Amino acid sequence: MDINIAEVLDEVRAAFDRYERALVSNDVAALDDLFWDDPTTLRYGGGENLYGIDEIRAFRAARSPVGLERTLDGTRITTYGRDFAVASTLFRRSSTPGKVGRQMQTWMRTPAGWKVVAAHVSLIDDR
Repeated sequence: MDINIAEVLDEVRAAFDRYERALVSNDVAALDDLFWDDPTTLRYGGGENLYGIDEIRAFRAARSPVGLERTLDGTRITTYGRDFAVASTLFRRSSTPGKVGRQMQTWMRTPAGWKVVAAHVSLIDDR
């Protein structure tokens, strides 16, 4: 299996960057578009466990747009072949001093482009 094929890595990086822009600007339509439209898609958040795209969309629609700005650190994207990737990053927000967030996303190439099929977000003490 080929790991980190340059053009595939670039594609996933572009999708990841689009996700980040959508997240901090609370572009719910773009966020919805970047998650796979399927009942098997899941997102474990800082305070919620979301099973299926309908629960994820409901969470996004109800989420406050305040305090979403963040800085990223240590972002790593690894692609496996041409159709599968994992993106991991740390993040910090001024609204949570002394904490560091961790985000992992599993990306899959679909006929409609790269989509997140699983995501996990958590917050821990920043050491």
